Amino acid sequence: MTAVSNELIYEVLKAVQGRLANIEAKLVDHDNRFLSLSSQLRGLHAQSDALHQDVTNIYQRLGQMDQRIARIENRLNLVDETAG
Repeated sequence: MTAVSNELIYEVLKAVQGRLANIEAKLVDHDNRFLSLSSQLRGLHAQSDALHQDVTNIYQRLGQMDQRIARIENRLNLVDETAG
């Protein structure tokens, strides 16, 4: 059996320390990527909310125009009596 010396332990610990530093660097990189994706997702959510509001506004406007057209048709007697 090989004797375990302080130098051997020191070399192994240096290697472990180097590997842990690499892992830590990768974790920091992944954390930065996650924060970036999270920020992008918040932006997409805001855009989705704005788009939803735009569609709602369009439907409201179309409803108002439909009512106006119906009133114009009634005034001009263009409404088909059998369509009711």
